[in-house]
Parts: sequence; structure tokens; C-alpha cells
Amino acid sequence: MRPEVGSNPVASDDLNMLQRALLAQQRGAHPPAWGASALQPEQLRANAATAPGVPTEVPGEQYLAFTLLDLEFAFKAEYIQSVERLLDVTPVPNVAPWVRGVINLRGSIASVVDLRTFLDREPLPYNPRTRLLSVQYNEMVICLVVDSVSEMLPIPDNVIASVSTRQTNIPLWVAPYAAGTAVLGKRVIVLLDAARLLFSEKMQHYEALD
Repeated sequence: MRPEVGSNPVASDDLNMLQRALLAQQRGAHPPAWGASALQPEQLRANAATAPGVPTEVPGEQYLAFTLLDLEFAFKAEYIQSVERLLDVTPVPNVAPWVRGVINLRGSIASVVDLRTFLDREPLPYNPRTRLLSVQYNEMVICLVVDSVSEMLPIPDNVIASVSTRQTNIPLWVAPYAAGTAVLGKRVIVLLDAARLLFSEKMQHYEALD
């Protein structure tokens, strides 16, 4: 089995909707409507103004921050289609244990991957804070199960250390998929590379081993 390819133009436009909504909020305009199951942009921004170590106005590329194993991670916002509450997942036989199944996401079928299990970490029982991140790179779309989603925030380049920099902030179990780390006050956020994760050899081979 291979990861599903996104084919629904509405789903692929979700990121643009999010960016327009954030821009509309800054300008005081009315944001576009979102689906009932999707996390609203204002919810993603709710903690941004009071988050420790994050200035209220910081120029930088937008990232979506989320938690996993009590650590903070982030993807560039341009690779996030949507943030969803955990919906009904249809199991698929004969796949790796970290593949939870598939989901119908507004008419487009996408594979669901538990990110904890994929990274060989201890699984966590799902709860009301559990979220699905619909991540897209080129034509590849995967829904990742994460512990929770915290906020959308700008991260300036001058606080980012690349993976080539000598550092100890990136756990070894996630290092192959990391682009670097960002230090915001007392917060250390591991920045994930969507391409490295979605097109990794492990992600591309879903079949369960005999």
C-alpha cells in the first residue's frame, strides 16, 4: 500500500483558506467559513499573544506548532492542509502497525499515520486533545495523529539552527526528519521537514513485514 495522493481541490485549498483567515484577522475583516470538524484559525492563534518567549510582532515564516511526547514540534504552514479532530478511521489490513487506516477528508481519501508509533515511541491513548494534521508535499497527502496542536506562530530565521549545527536539541529518533530547531525564549521547537517525512523510505513502504 502507498500513501494516498490528494485529488480534491477543495481540500488542497485549505491552507490558502487558513492563510487568508489569519490575514483577515490582522486586518479586522471577516474570515472565511471552516468545516465543523476543523480547528478554527482563531483557536490556533488563541495562545500566540501570551505564549512565553514569543514577541507579539515577530517577522518570520508561519509554522504550525504541535506536541508529541511532551516535546514541541512544528511544520511550515505552507505544508498544512488542515487540522482536524480525530474522526472515524477505517482500518486497512496487512499494513504496518503505525498505519491506523484511511479517512474520508471532505471527499478525498487519505492515509492516517500515528506519528508516535511511526517514530517508534510509546503510543498514547487518544483523547479530546488528539488531532489530525493533514500534511501535503507536492501531491503526497498524509494525515498525522499528534498529541495536540498549540498554535500558529511566526518563526524568524535568526532563531533557527539547522541540523548541520552542532546541537543536542533534536532527539535521535526524530533527527532523520528534522530541518532544525527554533529557540523562542525557554521554548525549543523541533522543526520537521515535510518532504523528508512523507517521502522517507519507511513512510513509502506501508506493507506489514512477515
